[in-house]
Amino acid sequence: IEYIDSYYFNKLEYTRFSSSVGKFVGFTEQGVKNAAAWNNDPSYLSRAKAQKEVYCLHNIQNWYNNM
Repeated sequence: IEYIDSYYFNKLEYTRFSSSVGKFVGFTEQGVKNAAAWNNDPSYLSRAKAQKEVYCLHNIQNWYNNM
């Protein structure tokens, strides 16, 4: 299971967090700045990492039961 949190502006993805990478990655100039700031904030980064367990692992059984 992989948790991905993408941020878009005007249909352009500028930053993404992927649980398999474990950090934010920027795709535009502003996205790189955001990713650097968020990666240097331990509380923000740990919140993003915890979302895999909070959202994905919590709901996986519901998804499989409804398939």
